[in-house]
Amino acid sequence: MAGIIFCDATELYNMLNQNTRYSRLTEPIYLYLVDVRTKYQYYESHMITAKNAERDADGNYLMPQDIELECVKYCVVYDGCTKSVDEEGPAIQYAKLLEVVSRQPIQVLNGGYELFSAYYPFFRTQKIFYMPQELDAFEPYPVEILPAKLYMGDFKQASKKQVQKHLKIKAYLNLCQEKEIIFEEENNAPILHIPSAEETNLLSHFAIACYFLDDYLDKGAVLIFSTLGISRCCTIVIAYLIHSQKISLKDAWAHVQKCKATIRPHRSFVYQLSKWEETILKKMITDISDPYY
Repeated sequence: MAGIIFCDATELYNMLNQNTRYSRLTEPIYLYLVDVRTKYQYYESHMITAKNAERDADGNYLMPQDIELECVKYCVVYDGCTKSVDEEGPAIQYAKLLEVVSRQPIQVLNGGYELFSAYYPFFRTQKIFYMPQELDAFEPYPVEILPAKLYMGDFKQASKKQVQKHLKIKAYLNLCQEKEIIFEEENNAPILHIPSAEETNLLSHFAIACYFLDDYLDKGAVLIFSTLGISRCCTIVIAYLIHSQKISLKDAWAHVQKCKATIRPHRSFVYQLSKWEETILKKMITDISDPYY
């Protein structure tokens, strides 16, 4: 058996917002999200793409028939409010049923529906069935690096009013060549623009970026973005984590990659991050000759 683990609201939020060309929610074996609350609660409101767990006439949970669980990358189960300190609960009971056939750990959402929907009310829905084209049209939000504080995304996401509203973005760090992002007139959030390309020496901008982030993260959430959201913005985020949390490049990289699986900083930026690690931590810790980087 693969076992049972707990995942936090931020982890599920980031799972829902993974994308390549399309949202990863279009992949049938990417995420199986199960709501084990009552049918009434489920129909009243549930998380996007969640299925309601089936029961028999005696109220016992049934093994799902609509998914090959041994092939699923992530299986997340939630009830109303089960927390990681609880030894039992509907979500844990159902997870024990699923872990028998799953090759991956069954994840139980810490805090359940109540906590997740309080943090991310815009992911609540009453919709039960999704056509493939509807999932294709789903527009992911920026991933969350530091809960309710630091987000990372692309130019398209940064330009959306609903992203600014839902994530309560108070400032932006723009790494695109383009200076302007289009907002409604009433949005006067400060923007630090560092025009950059693959040949840019971002190392010379790390300090000012970290100063900007230190300042505005004390006031609210900040979104860091670049054109595609996979290289330049990742580089600045990793540099900031090294600076603010005094962790190695290796650990900062692992954290950011857990939040967004498709990060791909340009090789020149990796060298610059290595120098930054040495500057901040007073020694070079990470071996960037490893093919992992």
